[in-house]
This record gives sequence, structure tokens and C-alpha cells, in this order.
Amino acid sequence: MHTPSRRTLLRAPFAAAGAGLLAACTDSGSHPRSSPRRGAAAVEEDFVPPGPKGYVDPSGPEVRAAERKRGSGPVRMLKMTATETTLDLGGRHVRTWTYHDQLPGPLVRLTAGDVLSLTLSNRLPETTTLHSHGVRMRCDMDGVPSLTQRAIAAGDDFTYRFTVAHPGTYFLHSHVGLQPDRGLYAPLIVDDPKEPLKYDKEWIVMLDDWLDGVDGSTPDGVLAQLKPAGMKMGSMAMGPGQSGHGSGKQASPHASPQHKSSGPSRVLHNSHSQMLHGEAGSVNYPLYLANGRMPNQPSTFRCRPGDRIRLRIINAGSETAFRVALGGHQLTVTHTDGYPVEHRTTDALLIGMAERYDVLVTAKDGVFPLVALAEGKKGQALAVLRTDKGRTVPPAGVRPDELDGEVVPAHRLVPAASVVLADREPDREMRIRVTGTMEKYDWGFDHEQYDERQRHPVRTGERVRLTLINATDMWHPLHLHGHTFALTGLNGAGARKDTSIVLPHRKLVVDFDADNPGLWMLHCHNQYHSESGMMTILGYRK
Repeated sequence: MHTPSRRTLLRAPFAAAGAGLLAACTDSGSHPRSSPRRGAAAVEEDFVPPGPKGYVDPSGPEVRAAERKRGSGPVRMLKMTATETTLDLGGRHVRTWTYHDQLPGPLVRLTAGDVLSLTLSNRLPETTTLHSHGVRMRCDMDGVPSLTQRAIAAGDDFTYRFTVAHPGTYFLHSHVGLQPDRGLYAPLIVDDPKEPLKYDKEWIVMLDDWLDGVDGSTPDGVLAQLKPAGMKMGSMAMGPGQSGHGSGKQASPHASPQHKSSGPSRVLHNSHSQMLHGEAGSVNYPLYLANGRMPNQPSTFRCRPGDRIRLRIINAGSETAFRVALGGHQLTVTHTDGYPVEHRTTDALLIGMAERYDVLVTAKDGVFPLVALAEGKKGQALAVLRTDKGRTVPPAGVRPDELDGEVVPAHRLVPAASVVLADREPDREMRIRVTGTMEKYDWGFDHEQYDERQRHPVRTGERVRLTLINATDMWHPLHLHGHTFALTGLNGAGARKDTSIVLPHRKLVVDFDADNPGLWMLHCHNQYHSESGMMTILGYRK
């Protein structure tokens, strides 16, 4: 057994495509400069978001100073294209939007300390952006349209450039409207140059719930089905060429023609999950995918019996939590949301949208199903672990016993000593209520829908205690941009995460250090909830 070399890791799924994106590697500094609109530079110096005065601008001197502290390693220059394409999901062809005509998009792989310089070419019929989910970066690279940058117009390019300081499992996705519920996502892996784990192979698995292009369905059409008749489509339901994430008070009261309801009804009624303490979701997805494949033609990972595998699981879905298990094996959890934890063995994991878990497994001899059950819904995703050369494939509906075994929740994980948040009393306490109903589909915070002029103030250097009180009958995976937080509990600071589930009529209490100046989104990662207004902004005071 050994620590995999770069060559070994590049044999992982997606790696060939990801490596092909690498255009150049230099040792220049990481501070971006302005340039013309096409092939635009990382920072548009003239962009200042609307809102109250006295807050740090996304490209302000405080942001640049924080970026300099992250250092400047080798520059990894990549290009990625967002385009409309036809995908084969395993015998089912759909028309959708992807990166580089593939699902998931190509792997982006770096080493902690590298400077990522990624140029996104927008060849879609409307605006888009790119968000590096979970990465603590400079604010103007965060990819939130109308808040940290202007959305990238159709036909234009934009270069995202920032130092990636922390190793971990992350992913890329659009941050405009419901585009993430198409195929606009890709894995982002940041290697640790001093990796302490020992393993032979790596297996990256991206899970997704899918409806785009199936019998005429589109994500925007499904949102129209969820909204009561006569209500607004939401603050980010923009037509072609418009920026998403506009102010809810400025939203158009009607969807553009392409956003009208189409296809069969995808509204899910009477879903229930004991693990999620109530309804599991509102969208009845026709397909669930693992690495872009349907269960009847699953992707296969091959290794030898006895190989120790690092399995990186990413929930790229938009409205579905997955209960994940590998038949015949236990999972040893090593990381959540990119940060290490004390190793914990479990039979299965419950993974909310945008959460990531790293686990170790030692491969037995045979063919084994990796099943991602759509929690509280009907259907599942499937991938296959194989150590022999046979052709037998587990049936699409296989249900390993491990799915009904022990499931370790995130709040029971203990952070590794290297990432424990220092013991400190909070300087600021912030309470935000999660509000809205299924009937009105009026999701928000404190009974208000998103407005880009909102600010919840913090100051650099503060320890902030954030209490999120779920006053709804639904569960929500809540995500904070630009930071990681520590789950709090009876034993003090818990696992470090950037996305965490808050159950209905429960509260989530987290601590984080305000060490990354800028304007940062806090939102539900149920894309249909955020698109309906469940987003707000934490702003650093100057």
C-alpha cells in the first residue's frame, strides 16, 4: 500500500479530460489585471454591487490583502466552455447544457497553494457564471452574478483567478438561476502536498437528480409548476441575456417564454423521510444519475481485490438528498466538505445537496453496487465497483443491506486535530429564521426573499456564532460562501463544513471566523428554494 503518485491519481475517473484542460503552468503572481471584455480579466475594476455604503467591495483593498496572505504558487491555466449539447445518459438522450459536452464536466485538479486561472467561455443562449463550491477564495472570484461580478454574457469569456489554499473535495457549478439543475457542474479536487492518507486508488462519484430534456421538462418549467398561479417566478428567473440573482423587488412578474411550464407535471406529493423528519422534497425526478449514467447502464470502477480506495462522493443534485452505501462494504469516513475528521466507520451516509464526503474502503473480490437512494423519493442512482473481468451488472433496483444499517450524521463526526476551530467565545451572535411554505412556495429568510442590497454585518477578526432556526416543515441544506464553519454541540466545536442540513423545526448553530473580507452568500442549496428567494448576504464592514 502506498500514497498515490500524481500519475496514479490522474488515472481516476474524469482525469484524462481534466488533465487535457491544462493549457499552461507558470510561476507568475496571482494578482489579476484588467483586460478587454472578451477573454475578460478576473476582476472588473468598475463593478460595484448595489447596496448600503460602508461595506467591503468584492474587489476592494481588503480582499486583495487577504488574497496576498494566501500566497502565490504555480499558476494552473485552464479553459472550460459552457455549451448546449446532446448527452447519452445510458440509452436515454437529452438536450441540455454542460461543460465541454460531457457529464459531469471535466475534472479540475490542483495542489493546495496553486493559483487557478480558469477561463470560462459562455456559449450558452443566456448569461452564466462559475462558482467554486466550498473553496475559500477572494470574493470577486465567487461567481455570484450582480453581487461579486457581472454575469458573463452569451458569447463572452471570463477568467477566474485565485489562490487555492486548502486541500479537499470541491466542485464547480453555475450560480445563475436553475442552471445547476442542468449539466453545468464538474469536480474540483485540491490535493494535499503532505497527504497523510494511504490508499491505492481514487474513485470520484458525482450524484445527480435529473429532469432536463426528459419528455420536454426543463428546470425553469418545473419551478413554474411549483409556484401558485399568479405568483412571481422568483428573484433569479431571468430571460436570455439577463443576470440571475437580481433583486427580488425588481423581479419580472412573469417568466420568459422559455421558462414557462412544459412537459408533464414534476410536482412531488406526499414524499416522506424519517431521516429528514418530514417531506423529502417537491420535485419528482424521472432519473437519478451517478457520474452521468442511469442505473441500467452504470459506470464501472475497476480495481484489484484488497486495493484501498479513496472514494470522493459529491452530491451535485438540486433537490434530492441521497442515502449512499456500497454493497458488501463498510465506509470509513475521513473528510466532510473537504476537511478531515477522526475516522469513523459507518454502513451508509446521508448526503444533502452540495455536501461532499471522502471515505476509505478496502475492495473485496467480486462485483458490488454503489447505491445512492433518493431519500424519501422513488428511485436511485447506481455505480459499480468491480474486481473481476466479468460482465455481470447488478440490477438497476438493487438494494444492499448496508442502506438500512448505521448512518452517521455530520454532527456526530469529530474534526481532526489539525482543523479544530480554536476555542473562543463569539464576538458576534447572529440569528436568522428559515421561512416559507410548500403551498405558497415563498421560501426566504426572516420572511423576506433575496435582495442583492441585503447585508448582515460582520467585521474582520470576529468569531461569529450563526444560529439558523428552521421555522418550516421542510429540511434545508444551508451553504455559506467563502468560509468553513464548525458545527457546535455539547462537546464544543464539531466537524468543519460549508454546507449542512437543518431539519424542520430544528436549529443549526455554527461558529466561523470572519477571516475572508467581502460580500458572501448564505443560501439554501435546494436550487428551487434559493431560486424562490432563500438567499441572503453576509457583508464585511469596512
